[in-house]
Amino acid sequence: MSALKDKLKADLTTSMKARDEVRTRTLRMALAAVSTEEVAGKEARELSDDEVVKVLTKEAKKRREASEAFAGAGRAEQAQAEQDEQAVLEEYLPAQLSDEELDRLVQEAIAESGAEGPKAMGQVMKVLNPKVAGRAEGGRVAQAVRSRLAG
Repeated sequence: MSALKDKLKADLTTSMKARDEVRTRTLRMALAAVSTEEVAGKEARELSDDEVVKVLTKEAKKRREASEAFAGAGRAEQAQAEQDEQAVLEEYLPAQLSDEELDRLVQEAIAESGAEGPKAMGQVMKVLNPKVAGRAEGGRVAQAVRSRLAG
């Protein structure tokens, strides 16, 4: 049983009692996404905390992208609603790595894998991904690796 999933359910109950519409809506959506992931595949299963974090990270990314799309279309109200949901989700995610921390991890992964040149990106990502799981977005990680290997 996932402790994080239990916390989401408990916080949902609390937010419903407090009549916090944004938090209630966001937690319901997050729990629905977790449930969907649990029944995906050949057989239903319980997700681990790490798997729940992956689902929440994906949902937070959707909110950020939707917010940018709404803002770009001049729909500030919808953009703000997406940002509010993203803020709720981020409370349940591990703290994001700073650029300095990410850069240090990239350097360590390059040293550990002995990789050289842009073609070695896959080797570095294989070493690096478990270390940054949930703490930095994939695109940001890939960009940091790419710039290190090119330089």
